Amino acid sequence: MSIYWISLLLAGCFEIGWPLGLKLAGLPNMKIWGIALAVISMTLSGALLWFSLKDIPIGTAYAVWTSIGAVGTFTIGVLVFGDPSIPIRWLGVAFIILGVILLKMG
Repeated sequence: MSIYWISLLLAGCFEIGWPLGLKLAGLPNMKIWGIALAVISMTLSGALLWFSLKDIPIGTAYAVWTSIGAVGTFTIGVLVFGDPSIPIRWLGVAFIILGVILLKMG
């Protein structure tokens, strides 16, 4: 796996951090920490995505980046914040993952 793909995967992981930070900022005694997490995550996510684009096609990179963020944030929402966990929502997540796999194969 190249440094660019590692960078993209890390960018996707930091993409999870900013909505998590915004969620935490709404909780008592977490406002500053949540905002800090969101800002740091946005910065690192964007910088790592920018670096990955030096070698990975933009459409593929963007799809991978946003899907890691979407699937990761959805999963944290279900596991940590009690968001609804019903089959149709998990099917939607599966379609996101399938779409990225197909883009990568193409």
